[in-house]
Amino acid sequence: MPFYFKKSVIALLLLITYSLQTHAQEESWETYIKKVDKHIMEVTVNMDLYFSRPNYKNLLIVATKTSDCYKNGFPRPNGLEDFYTFSDSLAYNIDKLTKNKLAGIITYKCTGFDVYYVKDTSNIRKTLDKTIAKNFSGKKNYLTIKPDRKWQYFSDTLLPNDLSNEFFINHEYLSQLAQSGDALITPRKIRHWFYFNNTKRRTKFIDKTKILNFSVDSLSYKKEKRYPYQVVISRKDSVNPTNISAVTKILRQLSQRYYAKYDGWEMEPILKD
Repeated sequence: MPFYFKKSVIALLLLITYSLQTHAQEESWETYIKKVDKHIMEVTVNMDLYFSRPNYKNLLIVATKTSDCYKNGFPRPNGLEDFYTFSDSLAYNIDKLTKNKLAGIITYKCTGFDVYYVKDTSNIRKTLDKTIAKNFSGKKNYLTIKPDRKWQYFSDTLLPNDLSNEFFINHEYLSQLAQSGDALITPRKIRHWFYFNNTKRRTKFIDKTKILNFSVDSLSYKKEKRYPYQVVISRKDSVNPTNISAVTKILRQLSQRYYAKYDGWEMEPILKD
């Protein structure tokens, strides 16, 4: 199932993958989008910490802001490189000072935040302030250290309410759109793919979706597939992350009623710059 995004986004995604591998190999990370004060926030969370958390009771957040970003607040590739130069430099110092765990990465309003839980805070502020002043004095930087014995920040800010596979699949697409400069504001045509094992069920499914104001874009037969009868339906919808999740949930439930396979959705990005 195709999805439209620019080659620059591929480079950006590779940089993200490389950075996560550097910080935490063999850990499970998930990314999702949410709206905060009408702005897009991308959160990448270490899901291993949902199941098992080390006894580190201090929250450490370090962040830097880039001027090389899209209007939607996401960094362009050069801005992303600024983020990771900053992150790698501070991670090196944090690793030398204390045991720690990188719990999440947040991108919001041209700023990249690294969220850690650390065992010991001795000398952290002094050392990191010195590193920031020496290497990143021309940037807007942030450093927060505070107790968080119950990992409240992790639960309230990093973890999404929905932990389903469908949620994270949807948000993978939304992240690609946001990273290419899409503000996820303008409603647009969204296409959805479904496959059936007979035409009778496909017809009944189509009739139900028409009641929901979906249109049929195409019908086709894929002989080599176990579910050979394809239909692509579409509707103009809001691309707000909450709305996308609601729409796909309804369509998946409806497709299951007719023993169909839902193969996802696509839409073209709307780029402001």
